[in-house]
Amino acid sequence: MHLRAFLFTAAAVLFAGNALADGAVQKLITAADKARLVKYDETRKSALAEAKAGLAREVKELDTLLAPPLVAFSDKDLTGNWQCRTIKVGGFGPLVIYDWFKCRVTDDGSGWMLEKTTGSQRTKGRFYDDGEKRSIYLGSGFVAGEKVQRYGAGPKTDQVGYAFRTGSNAWRIEFPAPYYESKLDIIEFKR
Repeated sequence: MHLRAFLFTAAAVLFAGNALADGAVQKLITAADKARLVKYDETRKSALAEAKAGLAREVKELDTLLAPPLVAFSDKDLTGNWQCRTIKVGGFGPLVIYDWFKCRVTDDGSGWMLEKTTGSQRTKGRFYDDGEKRSIYLGSGFVAGEKVQRYGAGPKTDQVGYAFRTGSNAWRIEFPAPYYESKLDIIEFKR
């Protein structure tokens, strides 16, 4: 009987597909953010279609960012300082690419934590494993000078996204249906 239960559990895990990660993230993620991730593919597709109406040079930059195949996180330590920029896709405008700012990734022993340290719009949060080539980011958005709210404080500050790595010094987070301005926010990172 134990073997049958084990095989059923193993099969359920293998065929879960787009199911969210188990563990700590499931205890922390809000219902609203869980719903955003469930609709991630649909939201992303719609936002990218709207982006095609943006400035040609920005559309080309976005296409270049999204073109490389995804690689595993497991063989890379993301800790340290990064250049980062936000890209707003769909929504109030078709596509806006901001300048580069500074971000830092640390590891407190429980996993990677991100903080955007410059610019007016910032984020601070933590990553959770969601397979070999994707992580879930739960964070809090805030304006420079404001006190950072804890994740779960409410829809105006809660942020959720999928992180993807595309090279030895390149990765991004995609935030479906953020509270402000766009259909999809992307934060791009490079050394």
